[in-house]
Amino acid sequence: MNGSIFIEVAHFARKKQGQGAEGDVFLSRKTDDGRIISVLSDGLGSGIKAGVLATLTATMAARFVAEDIPLRKAARIIMKTLPVCKERGISYATFTLADIDSQSRVKIIEYDNPAYLLFRQAAEPVLLEPLKHDIAVDRPGSRRQRAQAPLRSGSVSLLSRAVMHYSEFEAKSGDRLVFFSDGVSQSGMGSKVYPLGWGVPRVQSYIMKLLKETPDISARRLAQAVVQEAESHDAYQPKDDITCAVIYFRKPRRLLLMSGPSIDPGRDAEMARMFRDFQGSKILCGGTTASIVARELGLSIKVNLKNIDPVIPPASLMEGADLVTEGIITLGRAAELLENPASPDRLRSNPATQLVELLLNSDCIEFVVGTKINEAHQDPSMPVELEIRRNIIKRIAGLLEEKYLKEIHIRFI
Repeated sequence: MNGSIFIEVAHFARKKQGQGAEGDVFLSRKTDDGRIISVLSDGLGSGIKAGVLATLTATMAARFVAEDIPLRKAARIIMKTLPVCKERGISYATFTLADIDSQSRVKIIEYDNPAYLLFRQAAEPVLLEPLKHDIAVDRPGSRRQRAQAPLRSGSVSLLSRAVMHYSEFEAKSGDRLVFFSDGVSQSGMGSKVYPLGWGVPRVQSYIMKLLKETPDISARRLAQAVVQEAESHDAYQPKDDITCAVIYFRKPRRLLLMSGPSIDPGRDAEMARMFRDFQGSKILCGGTTASIVARELGLSIKVNLKNIDPVIPPASLMEGADLVTEGIITLGRAAELLENPASPDRLRSNPATQLVELLLNSDCIEFVVGTKINEAHQDPSMPVELEIRRNIIKRIAGLLEEKYLKEIHIRFI
């Protein structure tokens, strides 16, 4: 994060109808020096084979860039490693890679994916077109392949040369970088409305419309909206893997999650002050935690009996809190959802999904965890999977930091 800019990275995907696995792969990681490297790779075809090739490509590209291998050398290694389809003379996987340093300087390498889109948000969103440079890379086609392939410019065969596009720019607060697989741009192909597919220009227009209507839309929601719109063009039976990734440069959104009483009851007033003075969204997990804060601040708590879930205990309402939930069961379910995310439109709304929504829509998350042992959780008749509160918090924090690239702080009291 560069001072007042936080980098939110998210993606959304649908696999091809009838396939058991996705042929597109999106990987994102944060390096030790604070860089964020994100890669979207599209394997040739669909299903498991395409997914394996896309995973190989994305992993290789991210690793080379993370280790500061010079761009041309990295490109050459990647292209020499990628197998080439004998029939079509094209690589088995394409990719778009974004390398973002701690000062929000962005480098992008593209190979055969639809061109990325860059939107700058001011009073009105503006589509920017950064200057791109081509990187030509020789590929190790066999002598037979080279002899059979037609020549380009009288000397270089299609099978012996690949062209990548490189661009570099400095991102500003409000910028959104959007890139996607051809399942988005080619959605609807063959239909009466889009006989040649949705097309990149229409994707641009759709995103521009969304940004005008909801200027603060998160990266996660924008990626989901693009994929679902593309999916609708195929009558919700995707003819190809559909994936969209969004990187959003914006002011950080802060959140406080407080769970568990302090081991020292004398610190109850301190907990309440921390809750009251925090600037951002606030969550209380646990009935005892909520009771302490309410008592110290002279507030009341009311159980919300609307839309009761058969598994997750109901939430409560309290002034100043964005969400008040039960403790261990809700936190445990939230950890499961973060570890194995399901499509938001296919999840039952309950306190656990609401908790996950708030966590994913925040950037800098502070956990305040009480260390007093709750005797109810030591009952041997309780299910084994109900871990002690602080261990679940550590699990959630680790997922948010490693998988979702959030900035995490944990404080035990």
